[in-house]
Amino acid sequence: MKNHVFRPLIVVIGIVLLILAARFVYVPKDFGSYERGYIYSWHRQGDENFWNKFTIKYQGKEYCKDCHEKNFTSINKSPHRIIICENCHGPAIDHPSEARSKLVIDKSREQCYRCHVKLPYPDTARGRIKGFLDPEQHNPGMECVTCHDPHDPKLGGA
Repeated sequence: MKNHVFRPLIVVIGIVLLILAARFVYVPKDFGSYERGYIYSWHRQGDENFWNKFTIKYQGKEYCKDCHEKNFTSINKSPHRIIICENCHGPAIDHPSEARSKLVIDKSREQCYRCHVKLPYPDTARGRIKGFLDPEQHNPGMECVTCHDPHDPKLGGA
């Protein structure tokens, strides 16, 4: 075999061997390889105790329905029906607690900007969201909730 073929072949084989050695050193022994192979995808038995003890922070939209029926009903008739309550209100992990604590409601403009300010990326799905605004032009210095009710977000809905 000529040198111009043999040398690159040796380099490629060396790189493959280095990758396999690094994988042997860095990938935990219990990472997805059992008698049935990778059937559970990226499952690791060493993490099972961690995930069994893991506390779920988000409860989902249905969790809010019983106590907040008015807001639940109105938001389900609005364009915001696809948004989970906790996206704006924060995780409901401890709500309601013994003290009936309220979730912190972020009424800042930045909260609304998360969805309603156009991103400079042309191929993003956010480009199809209605209600984009220019924060410099649209009532600067005012909170959005002064004029817009997030549970019924039509103009002047507050």
